[in-house]
Amino acid sequence: MEKVLIVRYGEISLKGLNRPYFENKLVKNIKNVVRKLGKLNVYKLHGRIYIDLEDYDIDEVIDTVTKVFGVVSVSVAYIFDADIDKICDVALEHIKECIEEDGVKTFKVETKRANKNFPLKSPEVSRKVGAYILKNTDNLTVDVHNPDVIVNIEVRDKAYVYSRKIEGFGGMPYGTGGKAMLLLSGGIDSPVAGWLVAKRGVIIEAVHYHSYPFTSDRAKEKVIELARILSQYCGKIRLHSINILNIQKAINEKCPADEMTILSRRFMMAIAEKIAIKRKCSALITGESIGQVASQTLDSLLVTNSAVKLPVFRPLIAMDKIDIVSLSKKIDTYETSILPYEDCCTVFLPDRPVTKPKLEKIIKSEQLLDVEELINDAIRNVEVIEVEIEF
Repeated sequence: MEKVLIVRYGEISLKGLNRPYFENKLVKNIKNVVRKLGKLNVYKLHGRIYIDLEDYDIDEVIDTVTKVFGVVSVSVAYIFDADIDKICDVALEHIKECIEEDGVKTFKVETKRANKNFPLKSPEVSRKVGAYILKNTDNLTVDVHNPDVIVNIEVRDKAYVYSRKIEGFGGMPYGTGGKAMLLLSGGIDSPVAGWLVAKRGVIIEAVHYHSYPFTSDRAKEKVIELARILSQYCGKIRLHSINILNIQKAINEKCPADEMTILSRRFMMAIAEKIAIKRKCSALITGESIGQVASQTLDSLLVTNSAVKLPVFRPLIAMDKIDIVSLSKKIDTYETSILPYEDCCTVFLPDRPVTKPKLEKIIKSEQLLDVEELINDAIRNVEVIEVEIEF
């Protein structure tokens, strides 16, 4: 008997006249990711997306499709001609599978009859199927309030029978929300921030800062791996790797020691903005959260923001660290993020970084530096890496 994967989406259905654009983009994104698995047939029908499973590895298809932004949930369903006797037989076969695999003892049947030409109404189908299951099984009872399993029946152009719903991440189809530049460090926060913005359909590129040879190649490879993990959800990511050691040396030589962190951060933002504008990005993304470190107090964020004109997205700004860590584990970036390789922020790190910087004072310190030349020199030596998941 044939099986299909039913793919559901949510927010897209509220898009009015623009709905077909978002639906078609989601179908295209799904086709792109399942291409690695073979020539699966992906198609849109009656407000749903379907994938013919044939002989493909079902778990692998599910794992791949549920990572696609815009997918709310999926279900593996039997598909066949809409005939009440056949529906009863398939539902019975399915419930027996559930008993064998999960030891279910209670069930409920729910029916949606989209095809109004079908002779039985939804409640009638549910009653008939439920009675047939009870007659042909032992030690199984109906529980309409809290069943072990719900046997879902949909009567459309064909009949579909399924029970389990596997959640996706939801959001909007990737590529429907513009483009932004992520400041990607090797820590826990920034990959999560990029993932959250990408979930809203925004294409992300990334810029990473290092201080080679003060920081190692392993630290750089760590960031590349984080970008590779994100590419499972976003497709190919363009990573701009920038050495800011000369900038840090200049700050260390000419500016107050306690301003190293905030001044470095302003340079990072300014460099990211220049690259972002060149790459036609409309915003910057950072993993900052209020009060987490010295550069993330409200005063520090104000001073940092003043270095750029592009809007800065901070999706983690009010999140607790424990919640950020939890999400990083869910999207598989956590184990890579905690690898103990140094990053550029540890170079020339002051003992007591300023936590309440004054913009006027910071600008006065910057005037001691050739800001424009330091920025341009760093960008001239950028290394661009195209990162994508390896199949």
